[in-house]
Amino acid sequence: MAELPREQAERRAARALSKVLVANRGEIAVRIIRTLAEHDIASVAVHSDADEKALHVRLADESVALPGTAANENYLDIAKIVRAAQEAGADAVHPGYGFLAENADFARAVTDAGLVFIGPSGDAIEVMGEKVAARRVAAQAGVPQVPGTPEPVTSAEEIRSFGAEHGYPVAVKASFGGGGRGMRTVAGPDEADDALEAARREAGAAFGNSEVYVERYLAAARHVEVQIFADAHGNAVWLGDRDCSVQRRHQKLVEESPAPGLPDGLRVEMGEAAMRLAKAVGYVGAGTVEYLVEDGRFYFLEMNTRIQVEHPVTEAVLGMDLIAEQLRVAAGEPLSVLTSGPAPRGHAIECRINAEDPAGGLFVPSPGTIDALQVPVRTGVRFDAGYESGDEVAPHYDSMIGKLVVWGPDRDTAIRRTLAALDELVIDGVPTTVSAAQAVLAHPDFAGVAFTTRWLENAVEFPAAVAAVSGGLADAVQDDGDEGGRDEVWVGGRRYVIPFFSGTTVSAAAEPSARRSRGGGTKRKAAGGPAAGGSGAVSSPMQGTVIAVNVADGDTVSAGQILFVVEAMKMENPVRSTVDGTVGEIAVSAGDVVTAGSPLAVVVPA
Repeated sequence: MAELPREQAERRAARALSKVLVANRGEIAVRIIRTLAEHDIASVAVHSDADEKALHVRLADESVALPGTAANENYLDIAKIVRAAQEAGADAVHPGYGFLAENADFARAVTDAGLVFIGPSGDAIEVMGEKVAARRVAAQAGVPQVPGTPEPVTSAEEIRSFGAEHGYPVAVKASFGGGGRGMRTVAGPDEADDALEAARREAGAAFGNSEVYVERYLAAARHVEVQIFADAHGNAVWLGDRDCSVQRRHQKLVEESPAPGLPDGLRVEMGEAAMRLAKAVGYVGAGTVEYLVEDGRFYFLEMNTRIQVEHPVTEAVLGMDLIAEQLRVAAGEPLSVLTSGPAPRGHAIECRINAEDPAGGLFVPSPGTIDALQVPVRTGVRFDAGYESGDEVAPHYDSMIGKLVVWGPDRDTAIRRTLAALDELVIDGVPTTVSAAQAVLAHPDFAGVAFTTRWLENAVEFPAAVAAVSGGLADAVQDDGDEGGRDEVWVGGRRYVIPFFSGTTVSAAAEPSARRSRGGGTKRKAAGGPAAGGSGAVSSPMQGTVIAVNVADGDTVSAGQILFVVEAMKMENPVRSTVDGTVGEIAVSAGDVVTAGSPLAVVVPA
């Protein structure tokens, strides 16, 4: 494929950047602002009403308020952000990751306004950011890929037809964006309708476009990605690889570089394939080509036309600042590294620390105030955070507090150092994923590189008062003498049995108390009121927004049926009935904001 005309038009001579507007929030906005300061470039932050006192606003040289709380009122509003950049006198815009980072219209709006977009051209984003189009380019570039639909799907019947031809499971995925948003795994034909609806809804909310496509889901693959960089002078390189297989709900939890246990020849093949993709679209800037690796073969997954969340592990092993490299390329300068595949120095591991309660594998989003945050001072330890002590993790956006990045001279040392750093990391006030990261790194499968993208959810147990139960409703645990019996709750399509004793209910819907997370410790307090289980009372498992009400008063429902969908921190959580019965009372409507434990409905048992 020839270089795209718009890309040719956007090539420019070196242009010094003096002021950059950061069109993002949280950890990545803080990261960019600090790099801008190191290079004597002024920074402009934008913020919603909820982020008025956020860390990225406090650190920036200037800030512009974008009224509203929901992301579509501010961080996803192209016109408001471009206008803010113009009024602030910025000469460039950095999109970070997420939000509008892979929105071709945004990139074009920025350049049409006479500003520099710190990323690839709108044309490159459109081709590679739209997953169906990217698959076509991958095929033309000779990059192997798993079977998938050539066009977006609009009906559940198309999903069932694809599954019948290629087998299950299949994945319904957002055509735009990434990070696992707008993705649902379909195990069989009966799940197609719900998966399509949920994927389209989540994709629309996260990326402003609800198109989805379908591809064969490789259940025993590793997720390995290659970092690429290209400049406007014709230089293009691949800068090593990362393993991102440790995931829950298709969201990465632990990443590392280099990807362990890969043959050198396979690494080179993946890097060269990534280069063919980049050159096919005249790519300029930072990008990541993601692959699934299974049985010694790799398959194209997608290309992310932005900086990745996990870029710090590449920085750690190469001694580079990839944000600074983005600024360099955006200013029209050549890359600082001109040879692909530089040898990594040592090994690096990144743990995403989110405000989520991993008890029992639920990973329930848990916003709140961080009473204290103390980062260990150790050799090779870095913590990229979007918060400080006293800051509030709002329920409206992503749950990430920060990223713990640890370097070691080899993988074994990096694992030991990371475990030590996790044990010393103190976060007071909200539950976090620290304990989940500890469980991963301490597991013999992780040390032995015996994991896949399904490993975390299928093989790792998380200590908690709630225990996951395998099997369907027919395997329900009977009351076998425990005082008070048992109750059950559905979260993320899985059923959990909750023991409760002496007449006091301990529910997964309990509102979290202030908690201290040191070494991952989490606590729950007993919840008053009815349980979310066999009593027929249905309550919200978390603070969030009700985005779907699937039943009406008087409807007959079955145990396991999805009654509501509650969105919290950009994650959708289906709430199901735990009994067969009749809906007697619905307490909420779509759009209502609820707290953890809020009553949603009552189902009168049959």
